[in-house]
Amino acid sequence: MAILVTGGAGYIGSHMVHELNDAGQPVVVLDNLSTGFRFLLPASVPIIVGNTGDQDLVAKTIADHRVDAIIHFAASIVVPDSISDPLGYYRNNTINTALLLQAAIAGGVRQIIFSSTAAVYGNPAAVPVRENAATNPISPYGTSKLMSEIVLRDAARAHGLRFVVLRYFNVAGADPKGRTGQSTPQATHLIKVAVETVLGKRETMSVFGTDYPTPDGTCIRDYIHVSDLARAHSAALAYLRRGGDSATFNCGYGHGHSVMDVLETARRVSGRNFPVEFAGRRPGDPAALVADVSRIHSALDWRPLYDDLDTIVTHALAWERRLAAKQAPR
Repeated sequence: MAILVTGGAGYIGSHMVHELNDAGQPVVVLDNLSTGFRFLLPASVPIIVGNTGDQDLVAKTIADHRVDAIIHFAASIVVPDSISDPLGYYRNNTINTALLLQAAIAGGVRQIIFSSTAAVYGNPAAVPVRENAATNPISPYGTSKLMSEIVLRDAARAHGLRFVVLRYFNVAGADPKGRTGQSTPQATHLIKVAVETVLGKRETMSVFGTDYPTPDGTCIRDYIHVSDLARAHSAALAYLRRGGDSATFNCGYGHGHSVMDVLETARRVSGRNFPVEFAGRRPGDPAALVADVSRIHSALDWRPLYDDLDTIVTHALAWERRLAAKQAPR
């Protein structure tokens, strides 16, 4: 039996594939390679190029590889893009999730782990935010993910699925072994942008908003190392395989760092200064998002290994240097 990882050639998905492969678990990847890359994957892992909404392809993949569980990452994730193209986000994130689930149910899959986001909370009334907080997304991206959660919950009730929804806070860093990392051109992740600017890949970087109700006026986020996040998925899968009930968990560290904290860390870790431009707030950015992580710690066999901003930035910078070497003319 194999685990199907959708979006497995992308940033978080590729870390998950390495995590599963390292553990000796059979895995197959489904990715349309719109933002993913084959070179991020172990050579031994099969990759099917296609879309999660292609039900015939999903059905064939499930049958051919005897898939018994799906970890579903494939999605569009850029908040500003979702505001300019909401229908594209609802199609790719919500509709394709529904189509994937329909094919999975028909193929006998009964265990699903869904990649969700803290964006479902919008501007939370209290921080740290708990899983039972009101969901009030302020971007089509967040709404598309919340709608997908609802689709999954309703399908589970009707068809006997068991699932875990993992609501990510801000994912950053790279594989400590240097095998994979954030590789998408023009990515919008703050730490990715900062290390690109450190290395001169960008002439400058922008800070969006300095007038938030936070200590230094910039947004506060709960940054989780991508390898810890992959391990959380493994723990969620083990939980389901032990017979655990369907559940939703926040994935973060339970404390936050401001944009200015991140920039200072990037300067300190790299030993380099870099130019920063200050701009107005972006639509869809809440002032602070920090996870209450008591539920995931009590329910899953998971403890973070890399809960340190210096470590996260160091790993991101190391990957960026490796990526620059890969892309250099030969």
